[in-house]
Amino acid sequence: MAKVAYILLCHKDPEAIITQAEQLTAVGDCMSIHFDARARSADYKRIVDALADNPNVTFARKQIKCGWGEWSLVEATLYAIEAAVDAFPRVTHFYMLSGDCMAIKTAEYTHNFLDAQDKDFIESYDFFESNWIKTGMKEDRLIYRHYFNERTQKWWFYTAYNLQRRFGLTRDVPADIQVMIGSQWWCLRRRTIEQILDFTRDRRDVMRFFASTWIPDETFFQTLVRHLIPEREVESRTLTFLMFSDYGMPLTFYNDHYDLLLSQDFLFARKISPEALELKTRLGHLYASEGVEFQISNEGRKLYAFLAGRGRIGRRFAQRFWETENTLGPERELMIVICKKWHVAKRLLDQITQVSNVPAIEYLFNEEDTALPDLGGIQTTLQKRQRHRRSLLRMLFDYFNTDRMIICLDPSSTDLMHDFCSDAATTRLLEIECEYSDDYLAGHAQRVGLAGEQTAPAALERLLPTIRNDIAYESDQIRSGGFANVGRISETRSREENAEQLAEFLSITEEHAMQVMQIDYLFSD
Repeated sequence: MAKVAYILLCHKDPEAIITQAEQLTAVGDCMSIHFDARARSADYKRIVDALADNPNVTFARKQIKCGWGEWSLVEATLYAIEAAVDAFPRVTHFYMLSGDCMAIKTAEYTHNFLDAQDKDFIESYDFFESNWIKTGMKEDRLIYRHYFNERTQKWWFYTAYNLQRRFGLTRDVPADIQVMIGSQWWCLRRRTIEQILDFTRDRRDVMRFFASTWIPDETFFQTLVRHLIPEREVESRTLTFLMFSDYGMPLTFYNDHYDLLLSQDFLFARKISPEALELKTRLGHLYASEGVEFQISNEGRKLYAFLAGRGRIGRRFAQRFWETENTLGPERELMIVICKKWHVAKRLLDQITQVSNVPAIEYLFNEEDTALPDLGGIQTTLQKRQRHRRSLLRMLFDYFNTDRMIICLDPSSTDLMHDFCSDAATTRLLEIECEYSDDYLAGHAQRVGLAGEQTAPAALERLLPTIRNDIAYESDQIRSGGFANVGRISETRSREENAEQLAEFLSITEEHAMQVMQIDYLFSD
């Protein structure tokens, strides 16, 4: 059975650290604590005294003054690891934590998970080839020596850096080392930890190299694990659930995130707000619980992106210069069917093609596998179709040898609607208004990745109003878009009323429009 030693680096809130240690060691797991030497000595003494009688807690043999981006964070981690290895000979796994991490699974689940997979879990990507670093220094983190703290000694940091650049004082990465990068929140097996400790004693050259790199907690363990352990035994992922905002700041979890956190395919979460007392209490009791069943849906990141994006103005891309200078042709007519329920629009198109010879294409700008002719590669991806939207439609007009064509668009594609309606060609819009049951919205959430089959009903119930409002918002955007030729058919209207709108849209007789609308199952889900 797996037994975990939690490696905790912390610098504040002694009461929270004491509680965290007691909760995680209550069922037999262990903890090794490094408390920042910059913090108050009275706080450290308070922690030591409170946990002195706990045989499953130990402390790093030396306290280090830690600074963000410095080697000191790795050094402190190594001291805590060494203490855990010596104090807990039966521990099988070592798990890196911070003071604002909390378990989102039970100890029972955690132990079974680790027993089932004989692997190290550490995010590790090639430093030079991957796109893990989004902005700022990349290669310069390694080839120059960094002895000062960028946040507290900014002038010294950049003066030393610029002098090295000016005089070409670069250095090489150790020849046999492939530098990797990834999250500092890892879970490693005991034999991996022991090999790392042996390596730190044997390879002083590598230790000197990393000691003067910048932000080594993102590269040191990641590199050594890949250097020492076969690839098949390493899974490049963290078991700690964390998300970042658009601005690169870690997101904080609050009381109402309990169900969301438990449904993620992770063992811990970071960061839990200090003010989220109810959440901390519930998660604290969770770890020692038994027989808890978890429904893993893992939709957290997609759900955050969806909710964070609602209501934002200016989400559309500007027109490209080659798009604004081109036209579909003043003699051509483009008819656009708009519907959130794609299957409804596709049924309508199928009926239209049976009573008219107008070419009709389904969601070519929304659905990758829409059937399209070979147009020299411009049609191969959604990105290309969007980028060369007018060129694509001109080629389709030419391919079908027609001046009239129907396409489908999702209501979210208002940028395309505005673009086509501003063209010299005649553009008509037909919006199909549908009724949306809770069951349909739940299925929609699963189809677009906002929920999974295992999403808790309570979590899904809270999400449905947001999805319903989002659909209404898209329809409102079309109504307020100032489009000249807009018709609407609705699930709640009679066939005669819908046929009248369809006849005007297609420029056909109402008799032919009624033939189209005779389909009984048009709005069925």
